[in-house]
Amino acid sequence: MLKNSKVTLGLPHSDPVTESVADLLTLAEPLDYKSSRMSMGPGAQTAMGKGLLPSPGDEEGRPAWNSKLQYILAQVGFSVGLGNVWRFPYLCQKNGGGAYLVPYFILLILIGIPLFFLELAVGQRIRRGSIGVWNYVYPQLGGIGVSSLMVCGFVGLYYNVIIGWSIFYFFQSFQYPLPWAECPIRVVNGSQAIIEPECEKSSATTYFWYRQTLNITSTIEDSGGLNWKMTLSLFAAWLIVCLAVIKGIQSSGKVMYFSSLFPYVVLICFLVRGLMLKGSVDGIAHMFTPKLEKMLEPQVWREAATQVFFALGLGFGGVIAFSSYNKRDNNCHFDAALVSIINFITSILATLVVFAVLGFKANIMNEKCVVENAEKILGYLKSGVLSLELIPPHVNFSHLSALDYQEMYGVIKTVKEDSFDQLGLDPCILEDELNKAVQGTGLAFIAFTEAMTHFPASPFWSVMFFFMLINLGLGSMIGTMTGITTPVLDAFPKIRKEFLCVGCCIVAFFCGLLFVQRSGNYFVTMFDDYSAGLPLTVVVILENISVAWIYGTKRFMQDLEDMLGFRPYSFYFYMWKYVSPACLTVLIVATVIEMAVSPAGYNAWVEELASEKFLSYPPWALGVAYSLIIAAMLPLPCVFIARHFNLLSDGSNKLSVSYRKGMTKDLSGLEEENESRFILSKGTPSPSPSPMPSHRPNLGPGGAQEMTNTAGYGTGTPTKTGYQNIHSPESEL
Repeated sequence: MLKNSKVTLGLPHSDPVTESVADLLTLAEPLDYKSSRMSMGPGAQTAMGKGLLPSPGDEEGRPAWNSKLQYILAQVGFSVGLGNVWRFPYLCQKNGGGAYLVPYFILLILIGIPLFFLELAVGQRIRRGSIGVWNYVYPQLGGIGVSSLMVCGFVGLYYNVIIGWSIFYFFQSFQYPLPWAECPIRVVNGSQAIIEPECEKSSATTYFWYRQTLNITSTIEDSGGLNWKMTLSLFAAWLIVCLAVIKGIQSSGKVMYFSSLFPYVVLICFLVRGLMLKGSVDGIAHMFTPKLEKMLEPQVWREAATQVFFALGLGFGGVIAFSSYNKRDNNCHFDAALVSIINFITSILATLVVFAVLGFKANIMNEKCVVENAEKILGYLKSGVLSLELIPPHVNFSHLSALDYQEMYGVIKTVKEDSFDQLGLDPCILEDELNKAVQGTGLAFIAFTEAMTHFPASPFWSVMFFFMLINLGLGSMIGTMTGITTPVLDAFPKIRKEFLCVGCCIVAFFCGLLFVQRSGNYFVTMFDDYSAGLPLTVVVILENISVAWIYGTKRFMQDLEDMLGFRPYSFYFYMWKYVSPACLTVLIVATVIEMAVSPAGYNAWVEELASEKFLSYPPWALGVAYSLIIAAMLPLPCVFIARHFNLLSDGSNKLSVSYRKGMTKDLSGLEEENESRFILSKGTPSPSPSPMPSHRPNLGPGGAQEMTNTAGYGTGTPTKTGYQNIHSPESEL
């Protein structure tokens, strides 16, 4: 019993009697209110009209960010990733150039910022990871957090493989010339030297990627065994991630100072250097020349919504986990707008860099095309196939420009119309080179590396570029790992975070061996296409519904006003209540239709052809692909059914030891507080109190209303609650 506490009722008694919430909280074992007469059920939690967990007691034992800057950098590092560098520029080029920015920005306002704000606010208010947050908001949808954790696991497995590839290229960059600058020479019969046929048919950078880096097989069915170079690179990647997250935010927060800021230094350096290259302006002009007709295509809006969705890291749990380490009065509304805008500006900056460099590369390739075809024409002139009269008088073959060649090409095509195809001449149009859209690994490890071979001091720029990719990936991986470890540590606080982080990294490394087989790149593509897209969209719409429709948008807005000190704009009310759920529903339908219509397959590298070829997945691989979707979404119905039929304990009703200690401390100083909020009885204490005074009503938010359980577990009639502390998680929902 607490000494000098005025909330303990009754006179001294020979038997120990539990009289107050404070007494209950001092018990050694956590109480499961679900099994007692105080059980209130999930329906009652949302019917009591209270806010989300405003208890200050739980804050003492939880880690916190050292500064606001550290937290912002962590959120920026998580949201700004490889997709900003190699996905956004591709979508911008594919979907109308500058015109694509219009639907992207509109959807960023309608979907991105409101849902990002929602995740930040919920995590900051409840101060739990993804599993704990949604158990508290609505326990029957507690599977949301588990699904987020599953998706984080799937994405983390293959995402770190990409960091491993970047590490391999990073160390290969410390040599001159770069190893992918020229095709290797093969010695035949001990004396004859020939260019490697596979390289000659493709290009030096393509050959280095597919053959010397991945040593890829021709089909997904041929595993080819482990690629030991990639295995060591994957081990190095997981070692770096483990060291970064081993101490939680104490270690990862410090890493973020570098990993979040360094990519911007590199991007700005690349932009300045790129603008000095010949043809860079052509690339940028091509990039931002708007094709307004593209804005009317539904596919453009679907891809813009998907990019907004994944660019901010919604649904992964990392956003919630990071914000859970904030103080409850932190202005998360400002954070949501700031991080979203930084993310958008970063995408624009990366697009400028990519197309400045690709514009330079396009000019190099176009000049090469002109030289090769000019040599063909000279050969035809010498052999008499073509007449000198076809060549304009001002054309000088020793200084042949692209415009002169195109003029000569047009004359020859007009005069030799019947036999022109037999000449094998290419038009060498710069626009065609610029229209060759590349994304993902094709952009980073083939197109960009090829462009850098033409840079002065190319090894320096290559080292900078791949070090930037490592840091971009590391920032996202820290957020992904935090999305995994934080909810686990919240559920099992006795586990040491160091052991959990090391264990997760070891298990993930061995699971990741699937991706460092010779056929591993095909599995990376499979996981990228199937493990996150649809499951995450479902997770986020359920997050939106649980807050806006089950908990209540008006109540959530009131909670935000209490937490922030001001009421957010009504704009968010309508976005959360109507617009965002509608947009997400359309996105889910469009994604399902796209999956049903598009053939399920992958681009295989065929060694004999030295080119990619689209192949359909075999039945077993298709089964694996769809099992990823099912595995990620399965916790949603399972948890719902289990809690609906009382087969699974309500996670919101178990308080951690640290939470109970905080509550006990809060109750021990009632003399200085308004005691009326904690009085357990309206009348005078009886001389012989009962252990479970269920006849005493609990006071509502105003201190005068009796609260009832309108949806108790296993009952269909309203039941009065015995008593419940106004600051407990159960009473706050």
